[in-house]
Amino acid sequence: MSNKKNDVNTLAKRFRGYYPVVIDVETGGFNAQQDALLEVAAMTLKMDQEGWLQIDEKRHFHVAPFVGANIEATALAFTGIDPNNPLRNAVDEYTALHAIFKMVRKGIKNNDCNRAIIVAHNANFDHSFIMAAAQRANLKRNPFHPFATFDTATLSGLVFGQTILAKACYTAGIPFDGKQAHGALYDTDRTALLFCEIVNKWKKLGGWPLTTD
Repeated sequence: MSNKKNDVNTLAKRFRGYYPVVIDVETGGFNAQQDALLEVAAMTLKMDQEGWLQIDEKRHFHVAPFVGANIEATALAFTGIDPNNPLRNAVDEYTALHAIFKMVRKGIKNNDCNRAIIVAHNANFDHSFIMAAAQRANLKRNPFHPFATFDTATLSGLVFGQTILAKACYTAGIPFDGKQAHGALYDTDRTALLFCEIVNKWKKLGGWPLTTD
């Protein structure tokens, strides 16, 4: 990938200085302030020399519930997570997010971007849990935009007429295994492939790079 700042085939030029990072979290409920973060995965993206978007690096962690965290039984039934299973090799929120943030900051620097932006399916949910966990862990150098996101549910609704991740993937021609769904690593991988397909489809249709007279 070219690092020239005037090259349109760069992440910095394509996303207005934002560095897109695909995130998925599995949690103990819907309240980011009270409910446990149980699993998190993050995938960075890169562009080849022709400007096609693809997956780059990955990080994945099982996370130990923070002290006093609420965990709803219905959430565990939905995700199939057993927070007390020692085979999860769970780490605390600081360890997980510190490693993810370090990967992201490296990508921001290497791609001449200004800051990172979360890409997720129903992105407000994942964004809220990442921000709440970072605050609890007292991580000062949060690379993500405090409120802006790229939401693949919205983008898929526009491009494929589907807002559910599995159905959007099917429509886009991306294999989706329902048995692996609701695991952070698998859902992040599918979401990343879906986002890349949407961005690359727009390029194929002639929508990027934009030209002006």
